[in-house]
Amino acid sequence: MDDQPDIVEGLVAAGADPWRPVLAGWSPGRLSLAGPTPELFGVPEGQRGLNAAERAAVLEAKRLRAVLGDLYSDGLGLACVAGIDTREAIRRLDATPVEGTRLRTLQEEPWRGEDIDEQMRIIGVTTVPGGCIVAQPWGYAPQAPGVQERLSAGTVCYGMYANPKSGNQGSIVRNGIIEGWDLHPGGGPDPVDTATPEDVLLAYLYRHHAVAYACAWAGLRPTNARAVTGYPDTWAELPLHDHWKH
Repeated sequence: MDDQPDIVEGLVAAGADPWRPVLAGWSPGRLSLAGPTPELFGVPEGQRGLNAAERAAVLEAKRLRAVLGDLYSDGLGLACVAGIDTREAIRRLDATPVEGTRLRTLQEEPWRGEDIDEQMRIIGVTTVPGGCIVAQPWGYAPQAPGVQERLSAGTVCYGMYANPKSGNQGSIVRNGIIEGWDLHPGGGPDPVDTATPEDVLLAYLYRHHAVAYACAWAGLRPTNARAVTGYPDTWAELPLHDHWKH
């Protein structure tokens, strides 16, 4: 829409109505108020602008996208968990901190000295405003159903795996129950047919920013990208069992 204003202006000149609601009550005109060209249409009499909560969401999206930047995320696994910190996440997962020479080797050359199975059990955990981020720069372990089910007890978790073959794959787990799988963070609202107005705004604000979307969906407000880029509060090793069972 407002990423191609010339096309939009042509459609309006041809008779298209930008203020006609088309998705969960949003019209293209009103949604454009949350984008980079809020002056594209102006707000005609009888139409309403953004409310206070929506304006706050727009400001937070600008901040969060800037903080995280354009992350190269291929192969990244992520779980954004609301309301718990690093210590509680590690306790829930029954994980063991990784320290010393083994940690230095992991940071300097991730695959040296470890077989693949061992490497896939090592995760980074970081407390951020709003909750914590569990990340694995090289794999999908944080998004495994068994991991998210434990992390989400009494709260909610948005998981993501940046699959190099098929793109970003998202999931929602609430209080141990999987509510959404094979979602598309950074794309359109999913599923479209049941999207709420909040879903539509979130998808629009974080299009093409999958990691920021995952954080925002869970209500996390990181102040830098280190939780995602491999400099977490704590490296920890998951216990040896099948975390894909649920």
